[in-house]
Amino acid sequence: MKIAPGSKLVMIGDSITDCGRARPVGEGLFDALGNGYVNLVAAYLTAFYPQGRIRVVNMGVSGNTVRDLKARWQADVLDLNPDWPSIMIGINDVWRQFDTPLQAEWQVPLEEYRQTLEELVTFTRPKLKGMVLMSPYFIEADPAEPMRARMDRYGAVVRDLSSRYETVFVDTQAAFNTVLDHIHPGALAWDRVHPNTAGHLLLARAFLNGIGFSG
Repeated sequence: MKIAPGSKLVMIGDSITDCGRARPVGEGLFDALGNGYVNLVAAYLTAFYPQGRIRVVNMGVSGNTVRDLKARWQADVLDLNPDWPSIMIGINDVWRQFDTPLQAEWQVPLEEYRQTLEELVTFTRPKLKGMVLMSPYFIEADPAEPMRARMDRYGAVVRDLSSRYETVFVDTQAAFNTVLDHIHPGALAWDRVHPNTAGHLLLARAFLNGIGFSG
């Protein structure tokens, strides 16, 4: 597995990562890691790789865009001294372009998204043992659907940055695409964004596959 024993993994993002995690730091007893893919990743690592003693921390914040990540990066990532951070951001950057089209100040254009995410990766990557970049997604089978098409462009940015900065890339859209030939998006997420347990399990599996986990 790519993440070495004894490593600290900090997972940061928006509501998909947050999922009701503890404040100020999502780590500790009971439901501190929230009820989403982060909790599932930690559960798999604990159950199938207990000797690894990998410490998982959830620092997702609902509603965040890449701008918000930049504003809290020092406190919520660097100050926690992770060996591996995992970033999944971009859904709200795109979604605000569709659900609040008149509020341009809430939207993050593609080039700003690219520049800001690259700034965070460039600044942080040399300090780390490794990094995971997870693409944003829209749970929609038709790639021509407007929000899905735009989300794919933001996902392509993440793929490119991952390649150039030698991070682990997790293609979350591809993870959902594997099942969308068989079930309706509504069976995974009522709004095609916030997954149910099955959707979070797909995200967790994609992440674990990306880091080379074998249970």
